[in-house]
Order: sequence, then C-alpha cells, then structure tokens
Amino acid sequence: MKLTAFTDYSLRVLIYLAAQPKRRATIAAIAPSFEVSENHLTKVVHFLGKAGWLANVRGKGGGLELAMPPELIKVGQVVRGTEGTSFPAECFGEGGSRCCIAGICRLSGVLGEAVRAFYDTLDRYTLADLVHNRQALARIMFTDQKGAPPPRKAA
Repeated sequence: MKLTAFTDYSLRVLIYLAAQPKRRATIAAIAPSFEVSENHLTKVVHFLGKAGWLANVRGKGGGLELAMPPELIKVGQVVRGTEGTSFPAECFGEGGSRCCIAGICRLSGVLGEAVRAFYDTLDRYTLADLVHNRQALARIMFTDQKGAPPPRKAA
C-alpha cells in the first residue's frame, strides 16, 4: 500500500509540531525543513485544522500548534483521514469490478485482511511515539529558526 504525498506531508507537519511542543510554527518555517512547497502545506494544514488535529493561532506570536496532546493523536486515524477510503484492488471499489472471477475470488479477503493489519499496526502508535527522539529531530528540522514565532507563554 502506498500512501499519498498528502498523507506524508500531514504526518510531517504533525511530527514537526510535536517535536517542538513549546513553540508555534508557520507554514513558511515548516516548508523548507522538508523541502515542500508552502502551497502544498497550506492545503495540508487546512485539512489538519478542520480534522481537529491542528489549531491556527492568528495575530502577533501566532502560528500553528497541535490542538491536542500528541499522545491523543493516533497515526492510524491520521492516515485514514488523509487517505480516505482506499482500495487495494479494483474489486474493493464501489460496484466491485468487471473481473470474471470476482464472485469466487479469495484475493479480496486476503487483501482486506492485509489492509486491516496495516491499520491495526498504525493504530498502536501515537504522534508522541513518533517524536520520542525529539532532540535528534530538532537538530535536523530546526537548524534555521529565523522568523519563527517565539516560544509560547504558559497560560
């Protein structure tokens, strides 16, 4: 199963924000870290916000931040949300397929089991699990913090 670039970028944005939880970030700061266009990230960030994983804070000192603790963001939920309904083969789609053995083929059962196993594995991990190595991530992702919003003040 191959994930879309949209899913990849969504996970990267979440990892970026979770790796430095005391700071807000901007799209302009995140894009160069992953060599991704700001236009692509704008769409990703909009989706992540609508899904409830990101909060967009406007005004001076604003930026993007996680809308919930990283321990509550399941990787499987993010992938399901970004991928939508994915079908590993044509026969999984709406209306099935025109395959002559579709009614008796066991492949769809095997592939269905594989997809369930894939998501079962992703569901065992949270965003917090992906950023256990925060310091190593920070050395790579946050080398140039010019223009980044200042750290958040405790409420």
